[in-house]
Amino acid sequence: MLKNDVSTFWSHLASTAGQAEGEKTLCRVIMRDITTRKQAEELLRENEQNYRTLANSGQALVWTAGTDKLCNYFNTVWLDFTGRTIDQEMGNGWAEGVHPDDLEKCLDIYTGAFDRREKFSMEYRLRRRDGEFRWLLDDGCPRYDSRGEFIGYIGHCLDITEHKRAGEERAKLESQFQQAQKMESVGRLAGGVAHDFNNMLGVILGHTEMAMEQVDPTQPLFADLIEIRKAAERSADLTRQLLAFARKQTVAPKVLDLNETVEGTLKMLRRLIGENIDLAWLPQASLWQVKIDPSQIDQILANLCVNARDAINGIGRVTIETGKIHFDEAYCTQNAGFLCGEFVMLTVSDNGCGMDKETKLHIFEPFFTTKDVGQGTGLGLATVYGIIRQNEGFINVYSEPGHGTIFRIYLPRYTGKASQVQKEVPSIPAQRGQETILLVEDEPGILKITSMMLKNQGYSVIEAGTPGEAIRLAREHAGEIHLVLTDVVMPEMNGRDLARNLMSLYPDIRCMFMSGYTADIIANQGIIEEGVNFIQKPFTLKDLSAAVRKALDKN
Repeated sequence: MLKNDVSTFWSHLASTAGQAEGEKTLCRVIMRDITTRKQAEELLRENEQNYRTLANSGQALVWTAGTDKLCNYFNTVWLDFTGRTIDQEMGNGWAEGVHPDDLEKCLDIYTGAFDRREKFSMEYRLRRRDGEFRWLLDDGCPRYDSRGEFIGYIGHCLDITEHKRAGEERAKLESQFQQAQKMESVGRLAGGVAHDFNNMLGVILGHTEMAMEQVDPTQPLFADLIEIRKAAERSADLTRQLLAFARKQTVAPKVLDLNETVEGTLKMLRRLIGENIDLAWLPQASLWQVKIDPSQIDQILANLCVNARDAINGIGRVTIETGKIHFDEAYCTQNAGFLCGEFVMLTVSDNGCGMDKETKLHIFEPFFTTKDVGQGTGLGLATVYGIIRQNEGFINVYSEPGHGTIFRIYLPRYTGKASQVQKEVPSIPAQRGQETILLVEDEPGILKITSMMLKNQGYSVIEAGTPGEAIRLAREHAGEIHLVLTDVVMPEMNGRDLARNLMSLYPDIRCMFMSGYTADIIANQGIIEEGVNFIQKPFTLKDLSAAVRKALDKN
């Protein structure tokens, strides 16, 4: 319609029939100006279009629902994400894409907030068009019209999958860091306990052996002394395992072919696991060399095979494999706990009962065991862990309940000059001596029994309880001192510094060290330096005699 000023406006016409007047019938027409209403409707359409444009232009998956809790709108981002049509998603259709494990919780949060007219925020997995379930953060908010009437909900979702994965990886790394710290603390404690315990065992073992030399083997007391010695030796084995875990075990690494070393242990391992378990040996040809004490390979295999045997109920199979592998930086970044470089792999697997995740978290801790009381010490895997760490390698464990266990051990490839492992020559009884030995030990019990053992072998012994006393006695001694046998860690001065001081008084004196565990004073990571004479506490009379004779006779 046109106004007087020629402008247009929207009008609404309504007509009604009137009375007839002669041949004419009157008609009543009512015209209303509805321009304002039309403008409001147009504005509403524009707002709706702007809203949909805005909803479709971002990264958020947007939805709306009416008062009946049924969804009535999904933006194109949502539809592109799910790969479904809007008709498929409408109502409760969207729930078909929610991960089954998340659906019940998701609906509970949604309906609960809806009934209370509250905002909500929830996380759940929604199936993407390629079939992958992705984590979404869904924030919902109640909607009201201009009159304050509740008209439903609007929500927007963001894909937080990568954020979740990063958080899980951070949590995993933090857990591994805490576990490593705990293992280090336990290792320090184990090393300290083993040191003190070794001293006590040395006293027990030494006095027992000295007593055995004075008792007729036919007497009942002799049999009792043998049992005491056996118990002391078994206890010494336990402390050696603790020292291995604490990486304070004394070792003599050699460059070796792992295949040859493993083959040398197979006969022993078959006896260990029994006839009802098949032991398979799968070596890889042309294996790289490694540098490790061969006895440590024996310890690793014995402990792993015993555990495998105990995990198998009845007939089963244990497999030992070797291989070589290279890990680059990209792989190690994606796999926590792995180290870059070239490694020789030693794998021990079984088809036994397997382990759950909680058990795997603790298997390398000293004294942790799943075996019955009296069936295991809980030191086997702790020993394996310590040996591998001492040799700068790492270990990976895969296990599931009912599906067996796989231990993969990675030892660094040795890239130095190749060498041959010398075969051990059968030992011959050590000769007695008549030389003078300066014995230095701050533990009175060890000082006394070691002196008795040396005198028993014919040596003259000068006893000193401290480094200062040793230096004073050396200065006062009129004759020759052929050997100083000293503890490593003592008050006032360590054993190596003491030896240097004594060499200024006696240039030709030989030096020999003894300790309950190795220290950086004479060893690096438990590896005794070349040419150093060392004996590990506790020691037997036979071991002491042989070590002293070797030190004195060395060219």
